Amino acid sequence: MLLAGTSYAAKSSRSSAADGSSLTVVIDAGHGGHDRGGIPGQRVAEKDMTLDVALRLRNILSANGYNVVMTRSTDVFVPLGGRVAIANSYRNAVFVCIHFNATPRSGASGIETYFYSRESLPLASAIHYYVASGAPSENRGVRRRGYYVLRKTNVPAVLVECGFLTNPTEAAYAQTTSYRQRLAEEIAAGVRRRNAVGSGFGTTRVATAESIPLQPYMDQTKVTSSKKSRSKRSHKKSARKKKSSSKRSDSEARAASSDREG
Repeated sequence: MLLAGTSYAAKSSRSSAADGSSLTVVIDAGHGGHDRGGIPGQRVAEKDMTLDVALRLRNILSANGYNVVMTRSTDVFVPLGGRVAIANSYRNAVFVCIHFNATPRSGASGIETYFYSRESLPLASAIHYYVASGAPSENRGVRRRGYYVLRKTNVPAVLVECGFLTNPTEAAYAQTTSYRQRLAEEIAAGVRRRNAVGSGFGTTRVATAESIPLQPYMDQTKVTSSKKSRSKRSHKKSARKKKSSSKRSDSEARAASSDREG
């Protein structure tokens, strides 16, 4: 099953080998080993999907002249600190962490990309631009969050959520080799075009040879005192009534991804 629309990755395949030869891309396949990923009872193992996309991404970038380092290339568990240490051992590098989302609400869907440092925003913006534009899923946007693997790295670092494995449609996509290959191609396009991100918010959906529109983002690292107060009241209400519709949209990804913060 192919992603809908024309591959944006193909349009950026003419990037120079010189760009890749001087950069190390550290690819981090989320979870692994005893850490299956996702939520209890999830049918599709996240660790398998992330590893497959990561290996495909490695092959694409290596063919384009990049020095590629994997935090894991088999089904093993690597602690968060170990993943960060690998990334920080390279100076001229970028760190790309691959995940799939999950939530008890099966209707949740879409692509989202996370970053933390300002230096990571162009990379996050470029990767999200290509993946979200090429995927037949909702665009959930770029988000700033303090996940451990993003907060502790000394190089530009992003975490891309390639869809919800708890959504029947997106889970079906993820289980096809064509979808995983296309995801890898779009992520690779973002890596190659990371320096072409513009400073303004463009309206065009197609990247030109000159620039890629900077994606707007939500800063989820700051919580005001009023929000904290509302959160406490909401928590008390949820103790009496666990299913609160007002908490579903923003909390679903955070709850599913809490193990990535460390």
